[in-house]
Amino acid sequence: MAEIDKIAAELRPRSGKSSARAARRAGQIPGVLYGGEGPPLAIALNRRELDRELAKGRFSTRLLDLEVDGKVERVLPREVQFHVVTDQPLHADFMRLTAGASVTVMVPVHFVNEVDSPGIKLGGVLNVVRHRVEFRCRADQIPEFITVDLAGRAIGDSIHISAVKLPEGVTPTITDRDFTIATIAAPTLKLEIETPAAAAVTPEAAAAATPAPAAPGKG
Repeated sequence: MAEIDKIAAELRPRSGKSSARAARRAGQIPGVLYGGEGPPLAIALNRRELDRELAKGRFSTRLLDLEVDGKVERVLPREVQFHVVTDQPLHADFMRLTAGASVTVMVPVHFVNEVDSPGIKLGGVLNVVRHRVEFRCRADQIPEFITVDLAGRAIGDSIHISAVKLPEGVTPTITDRDFTIATIAAPTLKLEIETPAAAAVTPEAAAAATPAPAAPGKG
């Protein structure tokens, strides 16, 4: 199992918008710790520590040890809200995990062996239907990503979830259909319609197309 990173937080005196704004003014990120056997807790995180963990990637699928006022709990980040303009984190939620707990997570899809796809070699286009797929698995078995092998795929092929080799214990939450992950589409052809160039019009044709001036009226 990969090493678990630790992030520290402190309790906020109360929940609510005013408490969250006060935390941000103090350079902290407000958040909530919930789930498991404990009560929901309003917390405040160090902005730099949260930025550091976000920069590592896979934030919502990595387990963390969250230390709140000296007590460490194993958690899974669930949601981070970002500022629409600055893209800075505004709020973060964490879910407590109990031993053997199962979770629902969105896992990225990686595609490999594009050079071994006859369809792509012929100019076909990889049309990704799902960049991420929702799975159910144990919290300590969350895959970093799932791999879709494009070797042998031809133009017109559809790649369904049944064709993807999943780690043991990892199952898609959609179970009523064999949903599509990607397709190999035919290349789009541009048809150029040639029009006669203006320079090709002869002076005689241009003169014939020009209306004669009207005769002056008789007074």
